[in-house]
Order: sequence, then structure tokens, then C-alpha cells
Amino acid sequence: MMLPGFPDAAPLAGLGGGVLIGFAAALMLLGAGRIAGVSGIAARATGIADSGISRDGAWAFLIGLPLGAWIVALASGGVEASFASPGFLIGAGLLVGIGTRLGSGCTSGHGVCGVSRLSQRSIVATLTFMAAGIATVALMNTLGIEVLL
Repeated sequence: MMLPGFPDAAPLAGLGGGVLIGFAAALMLLGAGRIAGVSGIAARATGIADSGISRDGAWAFLIGLPLGAWIVALASGGVEASFASPGFLIGAGLLVGIGTRLGSGCTSGHGVCGVSRLSQRSIVATLTFMAAGIATVALMNTLGIEVLL
């Protein structure tokens, strides 16, 4: 399925991924009574945070994220991917980590779980994430900066 103006878009794959993310978040909320925010789970797994699911559960969740992507890549015949330099990725990761601590959560916690619960804080956080992302891409395109190899 092609979308006009977006030749590389994969809307059905995006829909499937969104349904799986929502299903996983619902399972976490119904099964463990916890919000499926990856930053909070990562903090719990690494010992930064003391509350939340068990450390073993947090590690299982974190290991399952790339494992699930790997399984989908195998099942779909592979995924073509390219990445920015390791230095850029480390810097970007640190900025995201600082932002999630300042915002009391990441896009998955606020965007998937918080917005679905109509949390005002999560709605504001998600709108801020989206605005910052749009502004960053627009600025980089204007300056002719390309980070992918």
C-alpha cells in the first residue's frame, strides 16, 4: 500500500506495530498494574529507580524489545536499516535520557499509556515531543544536515 507523497511509508506495518504496542501496554497495565514506559523500566532494570516491576521483569521487557524486532525482521525477510555514527547515537541517547528524566517519562509512557488515560501531563508531554521532533527535522532539512550514513 502506497501513500501519496510518502513513497517509503508502510502504513499496514505501522498499524500492526501500533496494535502490538497497545496490546503490550494493556497487558502490562492489566497484568502487572504498571505503565509500560520504557524509560521507567530501564531505570528499574539498571537500579536507578526502586519502584515498578521486578528487576527481572524489567530486564525481560528490555530484552524483548530488540528480540521482537529481530523476529519480525526474520519473518518479513529482513529490514534495510542505516544508522548515524556511534558518537551521534550516544549523544542523542544521552539527550533523550536527560529529557525523559526531566519530563518524568518517555514517549512510550506518555504517548501510549498516558494519552490513552487522558492524562493532561502526558498530553502536554506528547505534544512537546512531537513539536520538538518536527522542529528538529525542519531545522536539519533547512540546514542540509543528514545524519544517516
